[in-house]
Amino acid sequence: MGNAGKPDRSKPLHRMFTAVPPRYDLINTLITWGFDRGWRRKAARKCLASQPGEVLDLCCGTGDLAINLARSGQNGIAVVGIDYSRPMLELANKKATSSTGRRQVSFLYGDAAALPFSAGSFDCVGISFAFRNLTYKNPLTQRCLAEVLRVLKNGGRFVVVETSQPRVKLIRKLYHLYLRWFVSPLGSLLSGNKGAYRYLAESAAHFYRAEEVTELLLRAGFSEVSYRPLFLGVAGIHVATK
Repeated sequence: MGNAGKPDRSKPLHRMFTAVPPRYDLINTLITWGFDRGWRRKAARKCLASQPGEVLDLCCGTGDLAINLARSGQNGIAVVGIDYSRPMLELANKKATSSTGRRQVSFLYGDAAALPFSAGSFDCVGISFAFRNLTYKNPLTQRCLAEVLRVLKNGGRFVVVETSQPRVKLIRKLYHLYLRWFVSPLGSLLSGNKGAYRYLAESAAHFYRAEEVTELLLRAGFSEVSYRPLFLGVAGIHVATK
């Protein structure tokens, strides 16, 4: 693994995610009615299905996916979480210390567009509800995906759990109304960060369909991509192979 560089603070969304509210995890639980926890556990199982030795939790936030991986992985698994929000990493460290004893997980400050790891460092890269931030109106999308490919070993897998677009038109419309009239106001009220939760609602409402995400990953250089919808298609899990 290489040396960590300093993330560019001018990158999209950096200020938003360094202004993490103390209630960040609580808000996530409320706006998803607790389903996000189960979705991350499913993503962790996908990551662990090939019995990886080294796993990266990309844009790890407060560390939930990394902690799930460390708890459920085989003995000797090495889990690394990376994020460019120091406040989120501080929360992740506290949570990991209390729930895993830090035996199998470590957290680093770094940038998804310039990962501080050598080529072929990981058997698996996972990302939970941050792929949208890397790919929705982000000029660095291709660089970020190229970095994921670079740090994966040949045959390694990229597991993405993210919001999606329900295929049924009525469900999709109701989901978008929910984002606009519940997620955005509640998140803004509880966090005091109106911009962050307006962005969350708008980006989720306008994010790609599952087929478009599959095409994006294939164009980036992955050899095959599978998809599993979650809860009527409001979220889903993509698994892409290098």
